[in-house]
Parts: sequence; C-alpha cells; structure tokens
Amino acid sequence: QLQASGGGLVQAGESLRLSCAASGFPLDRLHIGWFRQVPGKEREGVSCISDGTLYYDDSVKGRFTISSDNAKNTVYLEMNSLKPEDTAVYYCAADPIVAGNPLNPIWYDYWGQGTLVTVSS
Repeated sequence: QLQASGGGLVQAGESLRLSCAASGFPLDRLHIGWFRQVPGKEREGVSCISDGTLYYDDSVKGRFTISSDNAKNTVYLEMNSLKPEDTAVYYCAADPIVAGNPLNPIWYDYWGQGTLVTVSS
C-alpha cells in the first residue's frame, strides 16, 4: 500500500514536500515515481527513482527533487518555485519491473491515492 500526503494550496514561488509512505513492501527494491494529473488530461510522469537513477520531466528539472528514506520506507518529492501549471493531483506509484521510460505511468501497477497540489498565481 502506498500513502501519499503533503499536498495543499500555496502561492506561486512557494514550496511543498510530498511524501509517499509504503507498507507491505520495501521501496528500495522497486521503481518508484511521482505522477500528476489534471482533469481532462492524461496522467504524466514528474519524477522517479529507477535502478538508482533519478529522472525528472523537463517541466520540473531544477525545481523538484525526489529522494528516499529507506529506513522510513518513504519517498519524497520536494517541490520548489511552484508555478500555477504545477497544479494537479499528484500520485506516487511503484513497480518491480519497468521495461521502458520510467516516467511513463503505464509501467506502474501499484498506486497510492492522490494528493492535491494547488498553486495560485
């Protein structure tokens, strides 16, 4: 089970940290990522940790940082310099096997509930 938290309402330029806590399986043995979705659009990859490599979508490079705490079995997404276009429901996901682009949500079978991030201008 994955439990995402940390969303909220912030103003442009501010920061938020999302957390994704796992129970029942160790995250350090999985590919794990953060994805986001706005109504009417497809879910898109934001950032992930895959085979020890960190991946970021171009839209968040330099602003977002993904990290993990294996002792807490938790993955974080530090989001800085937030923009209104970052507004979305953010989901964390995990899977033992990713056979392609790890930012593509199709590879992930285990999903947490979403947490809403709203960035006002």
